Amino acid sequence: MKILLTGAAGFLGSHLTTKLLSEGHQVTGIDDLSTGSLNNLSDALLHSNFKFVNHDVRIPFEAEVEAIMNFACPASPKNYQIDPVRTIETNFLGIINMLHLAQNTGAKILQASTSEVYGDPTISPQPESYWGNVNPIGIRSCYDEGKRAAETLCFDYKRQYGVDARLVRIFNTYGPNMAVGDGRVVSNFIVQALQGSPITIYGDGSQSRSFCFVSDLIDGIYRMMMTEGPVDTPINLGNPVEFTMLELAEKVISITNSKSKLVFEPLPQDDPRQRKPDITLATRVLGWQPRVSIDDGIEKTAMYFARELNL
Repeated sequence: MKILLTGAAGFLGSHLTTKLLSEGHQVTGIDDLSTGSLNNLSDALLHSNFKFVNHDVRIPFEAEVEAIMNFACPASPKNYQIDPVRTIETNFLGIINMLHLAQNTGAKILQASTSEVYGDPTISPQPESYWGNVNPIGIRSCYDEGKRAAETLCFDYKRQYGVDARLVRIFNTYGPNMAVGDGRVVSNFIVQALQGSPITIYGDGSQSRSFCFVSDLIDGIYRMMMTEGPVDTPINLGNPVEFTMLELAEKVISITNSKSKLVFEPLPQDDPRQRKPDITLATRVLGWQPRVSIDDGIEKTAMYFARELNL
């Protein structure tokens, strides 16, 4: 297939590029490189079936494509809060431009949504039927509400124009190609542990997350894109095994043989207390379940960061 992938130079986008090329697809990757890096695409740039275009998805883009995968948006709180107006514009204008393209070309489109649409959830695990508990005017709202608006647009285009729009709600994911210093918890903990620096825990460390290794997530995304027929519900993709921040920090210290100590900082505004996906639909509709254990995933990710840091 001829596939347009936005955010191709980012963490998930670069892994998706590799997957799509390995499956024989022709990929046009677009990215404005505001948070992505061409280093993530070093192999893809040499591939005859890959074309890279430096482009901001807030501006319309024209191409003859059969499928669109929209992954353009900074995903870590540190990055998306730098320029919150740009973040919500990227979410809102980016998906509108991609939906216009899908409508004009007849392409199916997959939107990368997020577990952040559930906000600070009042139920756990979170099923796709849960509408969420989101602060619409907080410091995280540019991302959370931007993704919620993008979901609305996908389903409105589906109902009004018959566009084959699909949604995956991505829970915490980690692995190689994460940026050093991007502010996400797994990369923060591993980099601090490798450098022997204090490991920063926000709050008392009792808040929990579920962590999915990137290869498992990419498999789920690909299955969602390639499954036959329309999928008329968002699908959660994530690992339902839950860890507190304290448990994760201790695991990282153990796996990396680090001498780092724990330091505690105030909890940021609107930071969710827990996050755990119900993946019943993903298992039933896509035949998907994560396979990589947290220990194996952290070990692989630590090896990547050790190379990046020349340790």
